[in-house]
Amino acid sequence: MSIHRVTLSNGVRIVVEPIPYVRSAAIGLWCKTGSRHEHENEGGITHLIEHMLFKGTPTRTAKQIAEEVEGRGGSLNAFTDKEVTCYYCRALSDHVDNGIEVLSDMMRNSQIEPDELKREAQVVIEEIKRGEDEPGDHVHELHLEHRWGKHPLGKPIIGTRESVASFTQSDIRAYMDRQYTGGNVLLSVAGNVDVEQIVIQAEKWLSDIAPGAENPSVDRPHGAQAKNEIAKDVEQVHFCIGTDGVSIYDQDLYPMAVLDASLGGSMSSRLFQEIREKRGLAYSVGSYSLNYAAGGAFTVYGGTSPTNWEEVQQLVRAEFDKMMASGLGEEELAKTKRQIAGHFVLSLESMSSRMTRNGRNELNHQREIPLEESLAKIEAVTNEDVRNLANRILDERLISTTAIGPF
Repeated sequence: MSIHRVTLSNGVRIVVEPIPYVRSAAIGLWCKTGSRHEHENEGGITHLIEHMLFKGTPTRTAKQIAEEVEGRGGSLNAFTDKEVTCYYCRALSDHVDNGIEVLSDMMRNSQIEPDELKREAQVVIEEIKRGEDEPGDHVHELHLEHRWGKHPLGKPIIGTRESVASFTQSDIRAYMDRQYTGGNVLLSVAGNVDVEQIVIQAEKWLSDIAPGAENPSVDRPHGAQAKNEIAKDVEQVHFCIGTDGVSIYDQDLYPMAVLDASLGGSMSSRLFQEIREKRGLAYSVGSYSLNYAAGGAFTVYGGTSPTNWEEVQQLVRAEFDKMMASGLGEEELAKTKRQIAGHFVLSLESMSSRMTRNGRNELNHQREIPLEESLAKIEAVTNEDVRNLANRILDERLISTTAIGPF
């Protein structure tokens, strides 16, 4: 299916992928702003704004915002990342116009009432407390904080209790005036929709957003070797062992996907087989790659008992060394590439995945990236590519470890 791209006079972009054989659509209203765009005194404000945009406009209460979408059989949600924020909904094809109007009303007209802001800040503080009580989740945020320090990508998305409690209505307004501008806003729609009607709706509801340029880039973060063990009264050691990865613009993006998948991306991966299946040292163990415009991170994570913690670290290091020395065998390389390609293709059966892929491609690359292009780049990855990348990022002098446990 062809993807249609339109830019309004104020810079707001529209990306539409019509899929006539489904009966629904996914709608995402994106803003290219995240925690890395926050000033020193704004930690967590992007995430708090995400919460506040659900709290009411002059024409809708918070309950009515939810009912407008859910009462028509749809769903409504949002997320904040380090570089983007997305407000999205799923809707039946007959109600796509309504979904666009509700999302636009939230972004353009939220009242940010002071009493509601104070109340929602307390909700976010409870969210922070919940995260701190769950070391298996909290360790990931701490790991990037420790690794990247003061770099904008190292800041926690959710902020701190003190920063979240400090924001006023004027703080919120000032941030939105700065960041929620035409050059940063994008409407992405995928599903059974009429392209011309989507553009008409976008013109109607989004053309009054103030124009503005996209955010400037930042330097690549560089992590330092370190080991941080945080004492907490828990049964397991929850850990992240990682290094700097690749950005979405790096030529090693696809070799990184292969390296990640083979080391810890599935039940058949090396780390899962060695640590869980062969030795029974962990219930949860795996890896992931974070890829941002400014840089990236590769991380192995898991949970193990304190008595096994030293052995698990040795096993992770051993797998890193093997990857640096010889990379992947021919059969393992072919299997891993098939796995990545298969997951990629299967994900596109979801309208939400298509909407997200199209939105990110437009925000980051200003173009459509055809499926065939991505599959060809996956297939083109060689063992030499993987081994060279491993030697660049997995050297012991580059690895940092963050762990929460009963130390």
